[in-house]
Amino acid sequence: MDTLPAALAEGTEAEVMYQLVSMAPPSIKSRLQIATTRIGGGVALSVGNDPTGFWSKALGFGFAEPVTRDLIGRVVDFYRAQDSKGAVVQIAPSALPPNWNEICAEYGLRPDSYWVKLAAPVEDFRAGQSTLRVSPVAPESALEWATVTFRGFGMPEDGFAEMMAGSVANPDVRPFAAWDGDAMVATGTLLVRGEIGSLNAGATLPGHRNQGAQSALLATRAEEAAKAGCRWLIAETGLPAQGESNPSLNNLLRSGFRPLYSRRNWIWRPDAA
Repeated sequence: MDTLPAALAEGTEAEVMYQLVSMAPPSIKSRLQIATTRIGGGVALSVGNDPTGFWSKALGFGFAEPVTRDLIGRVVDFYRAQDSKGAVVQIAPSALPPNWNEICAEYGLRPDSYWVKLAAPVEDFRAGQSTLRVSPVAPESALEWATVTFRGFGMPEDGFAEMMAGSVANPDVRPFAAWDGDAMVATGTLLVRGEIGSLNAGATLPGHRNQGAQSALLATRAEEAAKAGCRWLIAETGLPAQGESNPSLNNLLRSGFRPLYSRRNWIWRPDAA
């Protein structure tokens, strides 16, 4: 298999998002107004009390069943039932139907930014180096790991760190971190799904950037994925605008990842249609 099929790449990313949100403790689900569901082979996540809008998204569609008016209608119905302020719909370009523009017009989906999906055979991964210590995160440090992740991304921590920390109850979700002495300063997550290892949620605290933390975290997670029997590594990150740069994308490319495709984000708002 020379190229990773989009179905595996999209399905794995959808599962990552589902685990990071759905494993939240009941009290946090109530507080953040979290609801999750599986629709047509994909997932839909609604986090009502999220000021960033990042966590309300629907993805993984077009493989178990085709993307149709009915499928998108079910997705929109889910968000309307949750009284959602909005959501991001993510569909691989190969899964978009010929009448996608008509579907967008009917449900008020508008185009937004692009993400790039990347993959690398495990044997093609090239390890980076760092002076920071990198290792798995113990269960008792899961909340600290999640807090550092949100702090590194500049996103709200309160409630969301508890949400993400709940995901480590799933043994397929494996948290890692980099330390400067006794201080945790960078994080990254590995989700193992069959022969696929998804490297995601890589974040570094502002004062410790440009020290090779993410390159080292990529290497450690790639090694763990290989031990778990994974043949492929996948990741996704924002596609920079023309003339701009994304350090996360640069790290992935240096490590041997290659783009599979760019996928557009489609924004739904309840008053759009």
